[in-house]
Amino acid sequence: MSIVVQNVSKLYGKQWALKNVSFETKKGEIVGFLGPNGAGKSTMMKIITTYIPPTEGDVSVCGFDIWNQSIELRKKIGYLSESNPLYYDMYVREFLEFIAGIHQIKNKKKRVDEVIAMTYLEIEQHKKIGALSRGYKQRVGIAQALIHDPEVLILDEPTTGLDPNQLVEIRELIRKLGKTKTILLSTHIMQEVEAVCDRVIIINQGEIVADAPISELKNTVNEMIKKSTKKEYSIEEIFQILTKN
Repeated sequence: MSIVVQNVSKLYGKQWALKNVSFETKKGEIVGFLGPNGAGKSTMMKIITTYIPPTEGDVSVCGFDIWNQSIELRKKIGYLSESNPLYYDMYVREFLEFIAGIHQIKNKKKRVDEVIAMTYLEIEQHKKIGALSRGYKQRVGIAQALIHDPEVLILDEPTTGLDPNQLVEIRELIRKLGKTKTILLSTHIMQEVEAVCDRVIIINQGEIVADAPISELKNTVNEMIKKSTKKEYSIEEIFQILTKN
C-alpha cells in the first residue's frame, strides 16, 4: 500500500478535528477525499505529509512511518497545500529550478522543462509568479509538487481558481499521473471526484462516513434521486444518505 492511515485522531484545544480515521490507498489509484469545509480534509493531509503530528494514531507512506522516518517519507510525496505558498517575486522557471535544487535533482533544466510542459506553463514560464492569474499560480503549485517525480501526490483543492478550460486540462493531467502514482485529492465538489477519481472517501466532522469505488457512490446517489422529486442534493444531504446505508 502507498498510504496507510491507522486510527488517526487530531485534537485542537478541546475540538477533535479528526476522530479515529483509518484508510489505505494503493499505487495507481486516484482517491477523492471529499467533504465540506472544516470536515478535516486538510488536517489529514498535513498529518500524512508530516507538517503536523496526529494526537493519536499512525501513518506510513511507501513503507516509511511519520514518527521515525519522516525525512525518507517526505521524499516520496509531492504536496500541493490548500494555501499554495509561492514566492511571488520569483519567475516561474526560476522558482521551479529553485525547488529542483532543494530536491537535489541533477539535471534541473531538463526536469523543469518537463513539468512546465506537463502543467501547460510554457507561455507563462518567464513571468513573475505574482503577475500570474490565480489559475496559473495553481499550476505552478502542481508543478512544484511534481518536480522530484514522487510516488505519491497529495493535492489539496488542486483546481481552485481554474476556469473551465483549465479545469479540463488539469483533470486530464491528474488522470494521466494516476496511471503511475498514488494520488490523494481533496475537494468539496462531487463533480470533481466523479471526473477524475477511482474511489472516494467521504469525511464529515472528522469522521469517515463512506469509503467506496466511485461507481458505488454514483449508484447510491442515483437511487437517492429516483426516490425523490428533488433534482439536486447538497453534500450534507448526500452525507446523511450514505451514513444511513
